Amino acid sequence: MTSGETAGPDPRESPGTVRDIVDPDTLALAEAAIDSPLTAAELCRVVGSRVRELRRELNMTMSSFATEAEISLGMLSKIEHGQSAPSLSTLVRLATTAKVPVTALFRGLDEEHDLVIVRAGEGHEIHHDRGGHDRLYQDLGALRGPNRVIEPMITTIAEPGGVFPLYQHPGVEFLHVLEGSLYYGYGGKAYLLNTGDTMQIHGEVAHGPVELVELPIRFISIKVYPANEPRAPAGG
Repeated sequence: MTSGETAGPDPRESPGTVRDIVDPDTLALAEAAIDSPLTAAELCRVVGSRVRELRRELNMTMSSFATEAEISLGMLSKIEHGQSAPSLSTLVRLATTAKVPVTALFRGLDEEHDLVIVRAGEGHEIHHDRGGHDRLYQDLGALRGPNRVIEPMITTIAEPGGVFPLYQHPGVEFLHVLEGSLYYGYGGKAYLLNTGDTMQIHGEVAHGPVELVELPIRFISIKVYPANEPRAPAGG
């Protein structure tokens, strides 16, 4: 706690107590900001945390922040500890003092976050003319959006023979050999990778399997693309 942060919650109140009823305008504004229903307790908890975080980013004491926001030091303390539900007019003053839009005070409530889980054996199989019955490219899923940021994949090679093209793509790539061993080409050289070995490479440099040593071979590859770059063809 910085200098001036001496005020604390009322010891007679139990943790999480919300003394005031949130006015309908404040609740409606918060729900519109996050497109999600919320409770008064959630609103108080998150707004208080955000106010404290923003105040500290400005290197302001509780006393100076309260004075500029035209509220009492005790009220600011209760707000920051999630024990008082600020009215819409108070939220506006807090946001103005923190130099942020009012909606910024609601960040941290239960927004929806994308999550992708691909169960064992359920990965999407990718087929293209570079593959064959002895090669399997299994896409492990990606978050929604116009461009992929991370592309995880498992490549399985069960039989010898065939031509292995080299790949190039934006960003970087991480490989981990799960089973077998192979020589993996990168920039004109070939590197022996055995079970358990890993390799990190720049995607713009031509790369890919060049010689199979011990079958079957399975390796996981994770491509990480720069922002706003399109995904590369599967298999690299």
